[in-house]
Amino acid sequence: MGVGYNINIAWTGGVDPPIGDVEYLTAFRTVVMPIAREFSPDVVLVSAGFDAVEGHQSPLGGYSVTAKCFGHLTKQLMTLAGGRVVLALEGGHDLTAICDASEACVTALLGLELEPLDESLLQQKPNVNAVATLEKVIEIQSEPLGGTWGSWGGGGHRGAALTLGGRGGAQRGASRGGTEGREGGDNT
Repeated sequence: MGVGYNINIAWTGGVDPPIGDVEYLTAFRTVVMPIAREFSPDVVLVSAGFDAVEGHQSPLGGYSVTAKCFGHLTKQLMTLAGGRVVLALEGGHDLTAICDASEACVTALLGLELEPLDESLLQQKPNVNAVATLEKVIEIQSEPLGGTWGSWGGGGHRGAALTLGGRGGAQRGASRGGTEGREGGDNT
């Protein structure tokens, strides 16, 4: 495996406006989970540094993803691979923040009840920088060489676009895709 099997959501635009729960939930709903379901892994391995959790200030993080949100993201991952999910703690700079996020994730791994996300949060739209980033990721994954995933029409024949609105902000929809650029970075 190589080209087309690496999906990098490299958030652009800095931390103003901040990247938080809405943006991560939108990324999971529109990019991560559709591709993960299609890939159908035998096991899910997560390198969990929690740099995006509230409490890690720039330049070590600067995002505002709540520990509660990390628990819900883990719960989504548990729907893959028959629930075989491994989280490996790596790094982290704010002990309280990584403890809170780790606790939320372990709660999800144990199948215990998670504290629900606020309904108002689920109605918010992701910030404009996040939408631009996710649109670029979808565009790249829709390209003939990079687009391995049928989630977006199979190898670049059809792409996907984000449209704002609905539960949790952005939704995916089909559209013709382009073929420009690659982005680097790693903050997911």
